[in-house]
Order: sequence, then structure tokens, then C-alpha cells
Amino acid sequence: MRFFVFLALVSYAAAQGYEDRIVGGSEATPGAFPWQVSLQQNGYHFCGGTLLNSQWVLSAAHCQMSASSMTVVAGDHDLSRNEGTEQSRRVQQVIPHPSYNDNTLNNDIMLIKLSSPVTLNSRVSPASLPSSMVADGTMVTVTGWGNTRASGSNYPDKLQKVDVPVVSRSTCNAANAYGGEVTAKMFCAGYMDGGKDSCQGDSGGPVVRSGTVYGVVSWGYGCAQRNYPGVYAKVNRFTSWINGYIN
Repeated sequence: MRFFVFLALVSYAAAQGYEDRIVGGSEATPGAFPWQVSLQQNGYHFCGGTLLNSQWVLSAAHCQMSASSMTVVAGDHDLSRNEGTEQSRRVQQVIPHPSYNDNTLNNDIMLIKLSSPVTLNSRVSPASLPSSMVADGTMVTVTGWGNTRASGSNYPDKLQKVDVPVVSRSTCNAANAYGGEVTAKMFCAGYMDGGKDSCQGDSGGPVVRSGTVYGVVSWGYGCAQRNYPGVYAKVNRFTSWINGYIN
């Protein structure tokens, strides 16, 4: 099983077989995904997240760290340099879903409250929460700074994106695919032939369509592998829980 966490301790993650990144995509246009944030520890990106309003971020529960050790950077595109659009905030509170299961990755969703609000502008703007899930076959976009290679490693400084279709749960849970491991709180997106996927470093990041966040990068087997599309937390199943905090 792969998890989508990219710590400064990449060698540890690789040794455990955890993988997650954008494979088969391309560089995003700067500012095109203003809800994308970088979760950082000691100046190193380790997970992505989605800005929901000026003080709350959505991410994956498996990205959980102590609030005191985490920084959230909004408005970034190139992690290697200061572009003048970045807004960095310390974290006040980290709230993983109370039913998160570290073994099955069910309920792999988490809220992060920033220590102070960010200033909303054209480069820092929230995504909307969904009222329902998009239909199977719908194209969605995954973004992140994860590894861009299905084998080996290449961690880009610039934000990457990839467009992939939502895959039916029955197809994803077939015996030659995930064999029933994809729960009702998850969905798959990608190509059964492989080639395009999220991967190491993309964990917790957004799966969007038209400015609405439908998924959170969660897990999968390998990256961009045949019969194993990426698996994502299904955000519409958690909107009541989310709104109970952010509103």
C-alpha cells in the first residue's frame, strides 16, 4: 500500500514502500489553483492541502503532525524561491477525523486551523465544498508537488497537475484491482491502464473540478500502475463534519 506523504525523510518513506506524486501530468499555471497549500515541517514540503476559507485547510489524516511542528504555506507555485505571493502561517489546531483508521485508510481526512487568517486574493482563494459526488467518468484535476516518476524519483519545485477520470467503485474493487479495499468513503480516479496518477508528496492535496474539492489524495498501490488508480477520500461524505468546525 502506498501513502502519499513526502517528508524530509524521503529515504524512510521509500524504505516503507509508501509512494505518492503527480505522474504523467504537467506544470500548473501559476495561480490557477489558488486553494492549493503546502504543509511544511522545518521548511520542507511533506503534504498538500486545500484552503477552505481564510483560516481552515483540508488535508489527509495520515499527514497528521503536531500543530507546533507544522507550517502552512498558501499562494506558492515554485517551492525553490520566494515569488512574493506566498503567505506562511503557523498552525493553531490539527483535527484528524475521529474515525480515521490507519490500517484501512478509511476516513482519511483532517482539518487544520491556522494561527491567523490568510489574506484572500487572486493567488490565495478557497475551494468550495461539494453537495454531492460527481458521476463516474467525470474528469477531475489532481495537483501537488509530489514525485513525477512512476519508478525512480524526481520531486519538482513547481506545482504539477494531472487530469484523470473518476473510476467506478465496482471497477476499482475488482479482484484484479483493489479487491474490495475501496470503501464507500473513498473513490478512485485515474486510468486502469496506468500512466497518470498522484504519488509521493501529493498526500492530502486536492482533487477538484470547477473550483470544488471532491477528493483528498489518500492512498494506492504503487503509482500510475495498471489496475491501480489513485484512491481518494470522498469529501462529500464529510461535509457536515467539516462545516461543524469551519462555520
